[in-house]
Amino acid sequence: MATSDQSSPTLEDLKELQAATDQLREEISKVIVGQKDVIDQILISLLSGGHSLLVGVPGLAKTMLVKSLADVLALSFNRIQFTPDLMPADITGTEVIQEDRTTGQREFRFIPGPIFTQVLLADEINRTPPKTQAALLEAMQERQVTANGQRHSLPDPFFVLATQNPIEQEGTYPLPEAQLDRFMLEIQVDYPDEEDEFEIVQRRTSRQTASLNKVIDPQQLVRFRETIHSMPMAEHDVRYAIALVRATRTQKNEAPDEIGQYLSWGAGPRASEWLVLAAKAHAAVTGRELATAMNVQAMLLPILRHRLVLNFNAEADGLTTAQIVQKLIEIVPGPGDEASQNFLKRFITKVG
Repeated sequence: MATSDQSSPTLEDLKELQAATDQLREEISKVIVGQKDVIDQILISLLSGGHSLLVGVPGLAKTMLVKSLADVLALSFNRIQFTPDLMPADITGTEVIQEDRTTGQREFRFIPGPIFTQVLLADEINRTPPKTQAALLEAMQERQVTANGQRHSLPDPFFVLATQNPIEQEGTYPLPEAQLDRFMLEIQVDYPDEEDEFEIVQRRTSRQTASLNKVIDPQQLVRFRETIHSMPMAEHDVRYAIALVRATRTQKNEAPDEIGQYLSWGAGPRASEWLVLAAKAHAAVTGRELATAMNVQAMLLPILRHRLVLNFNAEADGLTTAQIVQKLIEIVPGPGDEASQNFLKRFITKVG
């Protein structure tokens, strides 16, 4: 049984989405060398309607990547450098008194802040106090800003990529687990390999410039999101995604001993929702007609990376979140390829 049936996308819809994502990758590669997994995960987050954390040391072209993405999507772009003295009104906007010269009457007028954009890069979000972090995260969740009792809707689409430096933590304000949970993915940006770094140096030291072409417009992006949401997924694959998430919950004694002994806290239902949606988007951008257990496994680490709280046992045994996630995949039984293939055949017969 599928999670959606009446509004399933046609194969032509999926092929159009896949062709668009291929073009997006091609355009972004004019500016960004390598980082294929990072680009794919950002596209998955964008197509799913979620926000993501970009974690990596300085100098890995995170800002350039996000700006390039906004350019090829014909979306407006703003960057906010988070600092300890940044106030909520500095990002959301503020009310000012304006006088009408003809009548002499004064009234409040809202001046939108830099958050009123379609793609927002929140640079080093953990360097600003919790009050300002909360203002951004509330806007992410509600897609609106309230000032002087008036609600101001944010643009649609609205996409936030927040960065964190994993090295320098002194003087920072780490996001609480409840706020981290609002981010769909945590995307790790690693150093490039030797050949990619050679290409980067060649480009930057020879003043090579690239002209980026617009690939899709905001209306197409909204339509592609609808395609992802309505993409079918077999019930056994959805239940597999849920089982993986539930196996991290030590409080309910649902975690197997091999997992639970290393966790202080597991992931909540929001992780299950995002995992299913991320699996659908992963299937779409990798050229598949529907999501299966393979896509669920591919997206499990970026979904859980910022949601699992490891305990002292994990630290003592030298285990990382990635290793815990690998244990989950090994321990939690999957539905098997045959069941997914049978569902795929029925889907193609229905919509083909």
